[in-house]
Amino acid sequence: MNWDQMAGNWKQMTGKVKEQWGKLTDSDLTEINGKRDQLIGRVQERYGIAKEEAERRVSDWETSFRG
Repeated sequence: MNWDQMAGNWKQMTGKVKEQWGKLTDSDLTEINGKRDQLIGRVQERYGIAKEEAERRVSDWETSFRG
């Protein structure tokens, strides 16, 4: 599954996002609305990590959906 597919199914993906990043709130998920850069920013903010680390974590998570 590529990011466009994830974004298109964002409402269904929010459960998986919350499994991975429990510190993200429902409000965060609504604001992110399937935008990858927004997800990276929120992960960075909520977990207090560098942007590069947040990008890596999101990329790793995204890769887990490709089969």
